[in-house]
Amino acid sequence: MILNVTNSPFDKEQAEKINTILSTTSKEQKVWLSGYLTANNLLDTPEETGENIPQYQTAVMTPRETREVTILYGSETGNAQILSESMASLLKEKDFHVSISAMNDFKSNKLKKVEDLIIISATHGEGTAPENAVDFYEFLHSRKAPNLKDLRFAVLSLGDESYEYFCQAGKDFDQRLEELGGERIVPRVDCDVDYDDAAEEWINSVISSIFETGGQNVDVPKEAVSTAGVTTEYSRKNPYMAEVLDNIRLNGRGSEKETRHIELSIEDSGLTFEPGDCIGIFPKNDEVLVDQLITLLGWDPDYRVNAGKNEETVTTKAALRTHFEITKLTKPLMKKLSEVFGNESLTSYLEDDDRIREYIYGRDLIDLISDFPPVGLTQETLFPVLRKMPAREYSIASSCAANPDEVHLTIGAVRYHSNSRDRNGVCSVEIAERIEPGEQIPIYVHRNPNFKFPFDDTTPVIMIGPGTGIAPYRSFIEEREELGIEGNTWLFFGEQRFTTDFLYQTDWQNWLNEGTLGRLDLAFSRDTEEKVYVQHLIQESGKDFYQWIKSGASIFVCGDEKKMAKDVHDSILKVLEEEGDMSRDDAEMYLSSMKNEKRYQRDVY
Repeated sequence: MILNVTNSPFDKEQAEKINTILSTTSKEQKVWLSGYLTANNLLDTPEETGENIPQYQTAVMTPRETREVTILYGSETGNAQILSESMASLLKEKDFHVSISAMNDFKSNKLKKVEDLIIISATHGEGTAPENAVDFYEFLHSRKAPNLKDLRFAVLSLGDESYEYFCQAGKDFDQRLEELGGERIVPRVDCDVDYDDAAEEWINSVISSIFETGGQNVDVPKEAVSTAGVTTEYSRKNPYMAEVLDNIRLNGRGSEKETRHIELSIEDSGLTFEPGDCIGIFPKNDEVLVDQLITLLGWDPDYRVNAGKNEETVTTKAALRTHFEITKLTKPLMKKLSEVFGNESLTSYLEDDDRIREYIYGRDLIDLISDFPPVGLTQETLFPVLRKMPAREYSIASSCAANPDEVHLTIGAVRYHSNSRDRNGVCSVEIAERIEPGEQIPIYVHRNPNFKFPFDDTTPVIMIGPGTGIAPYRSFIEEREELGIEGNTWLFFGEQRFTTDFLYQTDWQNWLNEGTLGRLDLAFSRDTEEKVYVQHLIQESGKDFYQWIKSGASIFVCGDEKKMAKDVHDSILKVLEEEGDMSRDDAEMYLSSMKNEKRYQRDVY
């Protein structure tokens, strides 16, 4: 932890001197110094200090004598859970008493007895708590919430700055705990999708602050956070350069879609994964788009800048291609840019939130610069404001057991026209148009503990995944084939046309014939006069669907969140109502219990 006037009793000059000394000392020297200062303090007499020394200070406290730490996480894609597990491991290594659980597994009536509470929460959609945090969130904001005057707490909030209500769930938890009387251990930190450094610093700060109860400091391993849950030297902070083995278009001629099947080599990387996990890819911005931006600003593309925390410089063009996001505008970014643009019209424009929301849809940095020309904008003023290039994560479409040296992905190219310009998905179109076999791309494995399949021959599994949502099911079935597990699987798949868009058609038909896949229901919306989607198939097969549920089936949903996942959810509720003779409230409670039992899992985006 870096000392300053806000987190220590030292003034600025003292803090700077201590930081300078600590930065040059080894771990052993820090341990010796800690013991020396503690012993020296205990040997001071009342006459020397002018204070009465309580009896309990006759021995150095240990972490076992500190308060118990409770870690609760609200996680949608697994990031909050992974960080929580990492923090718990670090605390346990220091002999702390630690309990950790998802918020929906925590008994709310125990909250009043909690001493040190750590909350790590993502934010779902437009500012709501993740599914496994909703009940705890509602309890905390209800009249049943207890007085927490004896509680100390700290909140780490994960989110995506492209959403208007960035990190709102974490902000709400933090504010409510304070309202109930809790005392902050450290200030809340709000993290964007590139959360590693900020989360690492926050965890260091929290653990160090808690450890002060024991009269000691703690040296948290620098890479403890970013490598959590990954048994390899490669991670998001240190991606593996994977060779592209194959890049195939899955759609037939005449299709309105372009879906790519990508095969990457991970031989000798040490990377492993399970069905349901994802691969993160760090893309590059389109060179044509970067050149347009540089020309618009009148900059020298070869002018060297520092684009990161290290001292190494890169050219302006390289920085814009690999380091920064330039194709997406957000409300927070717009407000930051207004401070460096020096354009009064932009400042005035940002006074209306509704106008901001309308403007940022389908526009990018080039649009903003064209519409509100900046005055004297330089690399040194723009780059610190821009968002770092976020990785794009894709569900894995292959089994590690079946193909240990490869990983397969299913990526749909995103193209659309908006505000008089053609637009492309940064990563998907780079893969579709500019990445050839033999080239290398930076990747990492993202573990997804909230989308895990059962591997036995007794649990029925229902898989719902139109479009590229088919990817994790290919991984799952391929692994079941490798393990020799047959049947009890039912797949719902949908796309536009049977002849051009039946992704992995041969694979599914072979697995169906062999018995690895038990049942396959298909919906091709453009092949019928009235469009039919997977949610319609669920209701048409309602009687069988309900019997599978009653037989203990686990349901998995993967794909578009805004429409498909919502419609599928409603269809399942209707099946429970009609076939299970339930009221809507009872059906919702039933489905909620399935979530808690991990029998209803969703990977939606």
